[in-house]
Amino acid sequence: MLPPLLFPLPLARGPAAVFPRPARAAGRLRLRLFGIDAAEATFARRGFASGCPATRRRLEGIGFAFLGGYHAALEEDDAVELGERLEGTEPVLRGFAFEGAAMGLALLDGLTPWRRGRLRTFLRGPGAPHVYMVHVGAGWALARLRRMFGEPPRDMDPLLGWLAADGYGFHEGYFHPGRYAEGGAAPGRVSGYARRVFDQGLGRSLWFVHGADPGRIAAAVAGFAPGRRGDLWSGAGLACAYAGAAGVGAAAALADAAGAHRPAAAQGAAFAARARQRAGNPAEHTERACRVLCGASADAAAAVTEAALAGLAPGAGLPAYEVWRMRIRESFAREGTP
Repeated sequence: MLPPLLFPLPLARGPAAVFPRPARAAGRLRLRLFGIDAAEATFARRGFASGCPATRRRLEGIGFAFLGGYHAALEEDDAVELGERLEGTEPVLRGFAFEGAAMGLALLDGLTPWRRGRLRTFLRGPGAPHVYMVHVGAGWALARLRRMFGEPPRDMDPLLGWLAADGYGFHEGYFHPGRYAEGGAAPGRVSGYARRVFDQGLGRSLWFVHGADPGRIAAAVAGFAPGRRGDLWSGAGLACAYAGAAGVGAAAALADAAGAHRPAAAQGAAFAARARQRAGNPAEHTERACRVLCGASADAAAAVTEAALAGLAPGAGLPAYEVWRMRIRESFAREGTP
């Protein structure tokens, strides 16, 4: 029996119906049960700040690409065919389609214990170049399923599996901004170190909730407890570099607003650069954000994340993922990032 009100939304229609393809009977049923209306990705439905119409349209387009990937995963039973459909997405948006597909696959894995392994098969195949986004997308499913999260599930990569907590945080901030993105509520179903990665994802959601406006984002972060702000700025920097969609001066304004947390924002931007580099979908806005936030090109920022993996191990009671982030922050701080 399905959890009540898991997806209290009508069948998808409109801009979210990306990747048109006749659905098999099982796919049609899954779409009927779990499809999400395209309106859920609009600022009007979410109540997000929308000062600049062009920025709003671009951010909504990201949501539509995500939903397109999600619905494709519900329709397709074959990982290779799913990957081929996702590759048809515009390159700058392709990572979001893979993220959405990962949510769909992880959701089906969670709801059908007699047939798990969809996400794992996808990661070993077409999802491999988008491994960062796939783990984030899996976190959306955990949030939808209202699962507890204390550490990465055993079937996830022990390092990148922490990104599922990032996806969890983004989901909660995006769908419940009054409670999490603005109210600063602590996540009840997330515990331990995972709460810090949750905040990185929550910080990413602020980029959407506040219409990519650095001033509004800074004001929102200032409302959180001081110990949470660095992780929130990490997420904001990641969204600025990966999602973009703002004007050319947004990265500089975000860097100024981050103040003492600029190395954290640089770490997030470097993560974005590496995710796009590995997937082969570079973007001009990623390059621009890295040059401002990291003081380096996108490729050089990505290289910092790879160098920080050398000899990586847990330390001082922290998981290896946090040691990795610390190394990246320290690297940019040494290079002169304020």
